[in-house]
Amino acid sequence: MRTFRGGLLIGLAVAILVAAVAVTYERYDTRTLKRTVRRGDVLCGVNKGLPGFSYRDDTASMPDNESGWTGFDVDFCRAVAAAIFNDPNKARFIALDANERFKELQSRKVDILSRNSTWSMARELEYDLYFPAVAYYDGAGFMLPRSRNIDSALDLSGSKVCVQSATTTALHLTDYFRANNIKYEEVKFDKLDDVVKAYDSGKCDTLTADVSQLYALRLNLTKPGDHSILPDMISKEPLAPVVRQRDDDWMMIVKWTLYAMINAEELGVTSKNIDEAMKSKKPEVMRLVGTDGNYGEQLGLTKDWAARIIRHVGNYGEMYDRNIGSGSKLKIPRGMNQLWNAGGVQYAPPIR
Repeated sequence: MRTFRGGLLIGLAVAILVAAVAVTYERYDTRTLKRTVRRGDVLCGVNKGLPGFSYRDDTASMPDNESGWTGFDVDFCRAVAAAIFNDPNKARFIALDANERFKELQSRKVDILSRNSTWSMARELEYDLYFPAVAYYDGAGFMLPRSRNIDSALDLSGSKVCVQSATTTALHLTDYFRANNIKYEEVKFDKLDDVVKAYDSGKCDTLTADVSQLYALRLNLTKPGDHSILPDMISKEPLAPVVRQRDDDWMMIVKWTLYAMINAEELGVTSKNIDEAMKSKKPEVMRLVGTDGNYGEQLGLTKDWAARIIRHVGNYGEMYDRNIGSGSKLKIPRGMNQLWNAGGVQYAPPIR
């Protein structure tokens, strides 16, 4: 009888363990790569309209995965698609509001968020998400009419500040003005479009957002030249792609897609010289383009996974320049996003 009861208890314990594992796998999606390959495209959650980062020409009569979409975040999604499918047009874009982006990723509506999202501890813990690597180093700042003749955020006393709710920017706004004992009036809106419209119509005299975002939003104002962006940066905003936790295969692909692009810029490998790079005898270049080692295969991809990215999308510098840097309308200086050996903080672990 004791043997029977003991066996029954062991069996019950095993059943509970199996059920717990099943619940874990249901909660933590571990099959994104397989599902993406089976589906034939990468589902990317992006901003609904942020020039330079994620923007779609509404006049374009193209499906979501065609060239109607442009921007830094858009190109990163295309780089992931290029690594997997050797085709950047295998990225399909789904526009998400700030207040829905993380829940939509959790519910598997998208495979990856590439949507100017700040990496923070609270977000990883609250939503069970993972930020693989920083794509863009940013910080919250302020835009205001040039006619106000203000050149420092410390002189914004009495300002009426427009800000988007459910963002880290709203928290930093409160912290900054409280810490500096500055009086202000906060005007919140759920949607970014409403924030911009309120500022442009004069309902507030200051607009706060990430500095990169301010450069983009200024282009859409009635008179862009009448507005200035203060040099002050009041927070750390490491913007990163986002994936679900407990999905290591997928996380590794997303992370090393970015690192491959950064390493390529450091090594001087571009979309224009990738064919020559494939013939290089330099060990670091050979490991990058896949003529030495099996790093791509360990990711579940092909040997030339990084060469695919560079050929179709370019290295990090190329992606930056054409979308938000010197080759764009925004012309945002590289600043912190310059490579570590050129005065910035962009630094990628080596492929070796």
